[in-house]
Amino acid sequence: MSIQLFVLCKIGDAEYALAAASVVQMESFTGATAVPGVAPHVRGLVQIRGRVLPIIDLRVLFGLPSLSPTTLDARVVVVRAGERTVGLLVDSAREVLKLEESEFRPPPPVVAEQTDGLVEAVAQVGGRLLMLIHISKVIGEEGSHGEPRRAEVQV
Repeated sequence: MSIQLFVLCKIGDAEYALAAASVVQMESFTGATAVPGVAPHVRGLVQIRGRVLPIIDLRVLFGLPSLSPTTLDARVVVVRAGERTVGLLVDSAREVLKLEESEFRPPPPVVAEQTDGLVEAVAQVGGRLLMLIHISKVIGEEGSHGEPRRAEVQV
């Protein structure tokens, strides 16, 4: 059994896990420059350590209203999948947890269908339910049936 690190974040009332191996860094969110014509879940562009990155608002992508203005706890979790690096805007991200791969189970079929594969697995840790975010699908690095994903971001 393999133990991996996961960055935990909150989006709305739910807790999500991101594989730490995909996380490049975390930053406070101070705002983004809006880009005309992008999908509603693309909050805009930010410059982080000399790099311009698109920001995906996971609240909007997951069907929740955007927090505007954002809170002091809001974080940009910079993730990389394949050749693509983007920032994910979350309500908060302050915890790293070690979990065994075996603790994760496939999500219930309704969840898998309704989230279009964005939630890859679920784990119950004590009294907490964690949903593992499928990073490649969220940032558009992996399409279904060769078609571009709705979350696809290219900058």
